[in-house]
Amino acid sequence: MAVSDESLEFLAKNFPDFKALSLLSCDGFSTDGLKAIATHCRSLTELDIQENGIDDLGGDWLSCFPESLTSLEVLNFASLNSEVSFDALEKLVTRCKSLRVLKVNRNVSLDQLQKLLLRASQLTELGTGTFMQDLVTRPVSDLESTFSNCKNLLTLSGLWDTSSLYLPVIYPACASLTFLNLSYATLRSVELAKLLTHCKSLRRLWVLDTVGDRGLEAVGSCCPLLEELRVFPADPFYDLEIAGVTESGFVSVSRGCPKLHYVLYFCHQMTNAAVATIVQNCPGFTHFRLCIMNPGQPDYLTNEPMDEAFGAVVRTCTKLQRLAVSGLLTDKTFEYIGKYAKNLETLSVAFAGSSDLGLKYVLGGCPKLRKLEIRDCPFGNAALLSGLTKYESMSDER
Repeated sequence: MAVSDESLEFLAKNFPDFKALSLLSCDGFSTDGLKAIATHCRSLTELDIQENGIDDLGGDWLSCFPESLTSLEVLNFASLNSEVSFDALEKLVTRCKSLRVLKVNRNVSLDQLQKLLLRASQLTELGTGTFMQDLVTRPVSDLESTFSNCKNLLTLSGLWDTSSLYLPVIYPACASLTFLNLSYATLRSVELAKLLTHCKSLRRLWVLDTVGDRGLEAVGSCCPLLEELRVFPADPFYDLEIAGVTESGFVSVSRGCPKLHYVLYFCHQMTNAAVATIVQNCPGFTHFRLCIMNPGQPDYLTNEPMDEAFGAVVRTCTKLQRLAVSGLLTDKTFEYIGKYAKNLETLSVAFAGSSDLGLKYVLGGCPKLRKLEIRDCPFGNAALLSGLTKYESMSDER
């Protein structure tokens, strides 16, 4: 939604006991609005700014928190670009003894992060700044020692501009991690493999496809408790011969992670046989989002449509709630979905289908469907309107 600076200022001045503000995927406001919140909300416990279209006018908003404020428990400004006053940040972290979530932006160096952790070893979630080598002046042993004191850390994210020399400093804090978000870290397979040997308790993992299939093999070997995997494209225009992941990496994860039930997987190629193997290994999928980045891409080995792949998903995964389909698909895929996906709530379709018949299969066969996202598909208005009254929301982006 759109949020204005005036609205944030009104909120701050009229509700002085206001405690928590979380802005996710909003726009229309600037850091001036954050200044108002920091200045007037004297009982603030949470300020969470995530992935917004914010007008970043500078980092001086962080200096507006009054020295009397000690109640902050959550502070996340990882998505902002400007440099903040580290002195103000350090003082804020020091006096907020109940701070449990701290996510800083990439302008905070590893040296500075160490100073923050010395004052907030109680954190359960940490979003780091940059790990760029030329900004580090402290010995690696000092940094490792600081991270080893973070006994309560469950979530780790950030690691921008990660240097392989300094990646090991986080190893001592990895034993208790349940969520590792590396979607900003361009790690290679060897780096990821070394890191994951220290992450035996991991349940959720987000990575870039720079880790390659070899990196995903390490996931299958090191993370037997994994429940969620997201693999994002570092560059959607990469050629397959240069970078990316394939069906091989996905199969490796499924073999070693039998509890996997949520996946978002961007890849350049896939086969029907691989998907059938994956869901046979992990039949408990509730969220299966496969994104083959080349629209209309068939099974690259047989040149057949990917119908049987998604047929295997909906037949095998009886608890499936969310499905995103991609690749070369005919109405047969949607016939399978309508026949077998009885618990499906959200379906996302792009560049797929043959006719209105495919959509009618879905509308007539999925009783729990609540959201339908369609992009560039040959479905006409008649098919869309045939099930309109069943849904709480529908996104039609043809």
